[in-house]
Amino acid sequence: MSGSVIIAGLGPGASQWITPEVAAALDQATDLIGYAPYVARVPLRAGVERHGSDNRVEIDRAQHALRLATEGRRVVVVSSGDPGVFAMAAAVFEAVDHGDPAWRELDIKVLPGISAMFAAAARVGAPLGHDFCAINLSDNLKPWPLVEQRLHLAAQAGFVIALYNPLSKARPWQLGRALELLRCELPGTVPVIFASAVGDAREAIDIVRLSDADPQRADMRTLLLIGSVHSRLIEREGGAPFVYTPRSIGATA
Repeated sequence: MSGSVIIAGLGPGASQWITPEVAAALDQATDLIGYAPYVARVPLRAGVERHGSDNRVEIDRAQHALRLATEGRRVVVVSSGDPGVFAMAAAVFEAVDHGDPAWRELDIKVLPGISAMFAAAARVGAPLGHDFCAINLSDNLKPWPLVEQRLHLAAQAGFVIALYNPLSKARPWQLGRALELLRCELPGTVPVIFASAVGDAREAIDIVRLSDADPQRADMRTLLLIGSVHSRLIEREGGAPFVYTPRSIGATA
């Protein structure tokens, strides 16, 4: 069994955010597997079979990659951002855990990428400068009441919160509900960053107060960063404000 599976992060969108390590793995692949739009981001290369699929078949996709590897193929499973953050790395290991015992002997590696929350944070300053967490608003794999509980507790604990997958056509109401819950825990002055399509030509970033945050501003390519009560804005006459969260609680404004 000489095949391998590499689970690689392509970053949020910009080609320059693909690490040299990931680029080298893509150059050695015999098969490329992933959500079809992510597979399409990888330049065509002769001798590579491309297996694009829908965004709700992660386990099927993982099992396909593992089966190909048992045939001696060099498989690269691509994710947007970092593959370990709400992405394909967990799906592959879940398939290994519950699948063919032979899969446990495969050469499986995870290659990190730039997560969307880090790319978005870098665009506006340093909002993740103190403690933070990430919450996936999708309830496809967990019940919505658990999402609400985590939102309440994260806000009460003083975390800056990165919200992934804020809404979709099937879930148009959830971001509005999440913002409503956060307004119950946080002052309306807390900064909120809407970061859409970070790293490509459609990039759009807005910084608003929590009291003014409109869920209609977001789509599935949007990540939100919800500041904590300690997060600060540095206003500038010549451009958008910087946003940062002081490294220590009690830092002076």
